[in-house]
Order: sequence, then structure tokens, then C-alpha cells
Amino acid sequence: MSYRVKLQNFEGPLDLLLFLIRKNEVDIYNIPIALITRQYLEYIRIMEELDLEVASEFIVMAATLIRIKAQMLLPKPNVEEEIEEIDPRQELVERLLEYRKYKEIAHELARQESVQLLHFPRSAESIPEVEDAPTEREAGSVSLFDLVAAFYDVMKRLENQPVHRVIAPEVSVEEQMDFIVRFIGDREQASFTELMQHVHVPTRAALVATFMALLELIRRRQVLVKQPRPFAEIWIFRPEVNN
Repeated sequence: MSYRVKLQNFEGPLDLLLFLIRKNEVDIYNIPIALITRQYLEYIRIMEELDLEVASEFIVMAATLIRIKAQMLLPKPNVEEEIEEIDPRQELVERLLEYRKYKEIAHELARQESVQLLHFPRSAESIPEVEDAPTEREAGSVSLFDLVAAFYDVMKRLENQPVHRVIAPEVSVEEQMDFIVRFIGDREQASFTELMQHVHVPTRAALVATFMALLELIRRRQVLVKQPRPFAEIWIFRPEVNN
């Protein structure tokens, strides 16, 4: 599959780690490194399968997690003197806390800017084109990792289903974009799970093409995606009915 989707707001490895920490509801000061490392590597595998251009920074972070995991598995030296050991996770935790603080400040500044724009209208000449406008993560909006998590859940359910030999026709991303537009148009809104369940032949290749088609439609703003609360079901809307 040669079609590749490039996202303007592609999130980085620290974003993925914070996402996994929130999703697992674990203490950032006491990260279960084995669990987070396993899930991080699984998400990397899924993103590579989805042709999402995994940046080298993700691979470097994967190596860092594996190194920390290995350090924590090493037997502690048996010495009589009590030596204060440095937690191998300490540096990573400090990076995550600093990055989270930076993100919170950036989101607050963006929120304040949005409020100010409501009070001080700008002339038509200063309004940016829709295609170039940045996409803000408002309450209820969906990140790339939310979508990857939903796709991962769909694929896990597919693996648990009985296997049948089916000669499925190849589907293109463009065909699946048309399918999604028609599917949402008939219903005005649909859950991500419902969309994937209605793929004509739910093979792995077809589901991957559908996921990539959804990303492209989001990029073009032909559909919107939101969650009622973090890690809940993802809902897909036509822009004109999403109020």
C-alpha cells in the first residue's frame, strides 16, 4: 500500500508516553515500566503498519524504555552498606513532567488567544485560509493516539474471531474515503467501532485502508471526530451537524 498520510500535528514520543500513563491510570512518579514499554512498542508497530511515518524520535524513546526496563531487572548488589540507589526511571519522569507542564502552558495560551479573538474581530484580510488553520485540541477532541488506540481495539477483536479463507478484493484509501462519507451522510454521526464493523470485507488490509481514509478526511475537514470523555468511544460527525 503506497498511500501515506501525513499529519500536520503529529504528536511525539513523550505525547505517546503521557497518553499511555493516563490510559492505564498509573502514577507518573512510579511508572510500571514493563507494562508501558510493552504497550509503547505495540503502538509503534501499529503506527508503522498504518504507514504513519514513525519518526526516529519514537525509535530512540523505545530504546530508552528497553534500557530502563533492563536496568530495573538487574539484581541489586548485595552489600552491607546501605547505598542510595538512583531510580532508572527518574530522568524519564523529569522529562515527562517538564513536557507536560509545557503542554499545559501552551494549551492555556491557545485558549486565551481564542477568547481574545472573540472580543477583537479581525479583518477579513487577516483571517487565515481554512486549509492552513491550526487544529486545536479542545475539550472532547481526539488525538492521533486516541484513534490508534481505537484501531488497536478493533484489530484485537478481529484476531479473536474465527478465521475463514476469503478472497477479498483489494480496496484503496480513496474508495474507503467515499465509503466513510456515504456512511456518515446516511447517519449524520457514527461511532468509530460502528464504522469499522460495517467495512464490507473486514480484512486487515481493508481496515487499515479505512483507518487511513478516516485520517485523510479529518485532515481535509470533511469529517470531525470527538470523544465525550477521555478514552471513551470516538464519534465521527459531518461538520455541518456537529454543534
